[in-house]
Amino acid sequence: MFIWLLTGLIGVFTIFFNLYILLMSLRTYRQNGHWIPSETIIAALTLVNGAHQVVSYLFLTLDKMDTQCIVSEHLISTLLVVIYSLKFCIMWTTAFLTFYYSTKLVIEPIHCYTKVQEAILKHVTTVVLLIALCAFGSCLPMIVVLTNQRAEGDAYDCGTLRPKGFPGLVYMGYYLLMSDIVPGLLMAKCSISISVHLAIHLRHMKASANGFHGPKLGSEMRVIRMNLGLVAIFILFLVVDLYVHYMNVVENKNAMPLTVLFTSFYTAVSTLVLIYGRKTFCKELLLQFRLVLGAYARACPCLKDPEDQPAVSAAPGH
Repeated sequence: MFIWLLTGLIGVFTIFFNLYILLMSLRTYRQNGHWIPSETIIAALTLVNGAHQVVSYLFLTLDKMDTQCIVSEHLISTLLVVIYSLKFCIMWTTAFLTFYYSTKLVIEPIHCYTKVQEAILKHVTTVVLLIALCAFGSCLPMIVVLTNQRAEGDAYDCGTLRPKGFPGLVYMGYYLLMSDIVPGLLMAKCSISISVHLAIHLRHMKASANGFHGPKLGSEMRVIRMNLGLVAIFILFLVVDLYVHYMNVVENKNAMPLTVLFTSFYTAVSTLVLIYGRKTFCKELLLQFRLVLGAYARACPCLKDPEDQPAVSAAPGH
């Protein structure tokens, strides 16, 4: 019950912030008349985050209400496959976003590698669609190689999927490799490239300024912090996710509610990092927050913005 309530609370904030990013991206599209590659990736990521949150909460609700497994186990298994597919898509879309920004910030001298980057970035929408198709295609075998039955003669456990023999174990290894480890390595590679680029750039700027003042990067530094933040959050989530899969596969325990909770928390925090990385998004959100505080300041004085309160001058001495 606690996990169900906490996931619902996190889900409200996740959907709100993802909807905010999506609306801001649509406004940018109307202003420019076309989709910017970064906006396309971020919009796809927000849609997947929202869909994952809705399906995950529906699964937790059914799992909590249907304790006797009255609902067909095929419905629960289908929801689990959709959840795993959306999680797969979230990881690869986030990795693609860090890859995109690393190609914009870092100039690689390798000609062949640069050509591959240019080919990928020219077809951003196609790559996003391929990520979604590969995610659902990679998770469809779960229906065959995994089962929600604990053992022969035991009652069904509708809240989890466990490997069915050796093919199931092989598939779980493949899923963890493709959904967690490979995109994690890609994000780590991009973060290392961005960090090295930042160190070299700061050293050149400091040398050109002769040490009189510190270098200023402005919006570029904000994007770098956003990418490094996404990688750091992903690494923490990867450790937790591997532990949950270990409890599910090796210890034979139902850890699916924890998987949903931690994934929801990851999507919520990563969404806040995305808002921080886009300066226009962050400033607009703060502006709307101040407007809300100003509108309700009369009803509740405790909500009044401290910056809007008049300064109290000291009483003159006698």
